[in-house]
Amino acid sequence: MSDQPSVLFVCVHNAGRSQMAAAYLAHLSGGAVEVRSAGSAPAESINPAVVEAMLEEGIDIRAEVPKVLTPEAVESSDVVVTMGCGDVCPYYPGTRYEDWVLDDPAGQGVDAVRPIRDEIRRRILGLLDQLGVSTGA
Repeated sequence: MSDQPSVLFVCVHNAGRSQMAAAYLAHLSGGAVEVRSAGSAPAESINPAVVEAMLEEGIDIRAEVPKVLTPEAVESSDVVVTMGCGDVCPYYPGTRYEDWVLDDPAGQGVDAVRPIRDEIRRRILGLLDQLGVSTGA
């Protein structure tokens, strides 16, 4: 692994929580962190309410697509964050694992997604602090 920390966000469908977390981390770190997201059963597309909620923050994730979780993605990450969805994730010694229990935005409107988004942002700021990465936030 390089000097640049690497974080993988994992959720079953990779269409909501993990996408918001990855987008916030990439945005707030200014590229100082290598960011990945994936799911064990990826959806066809990103949740539209999630896209709208992130656009409100000035972060455009419309071009993102859900990706399948691979052992290689886990193995090449310093930190793996599961999003409270009971996902099975390959375990590799030396990799830090965290489970963030968050409401699922699936099937929710943007009003229900905003509090989830805001909690993810708060946790991302804490993760950046733990990684020793400064932000402009």
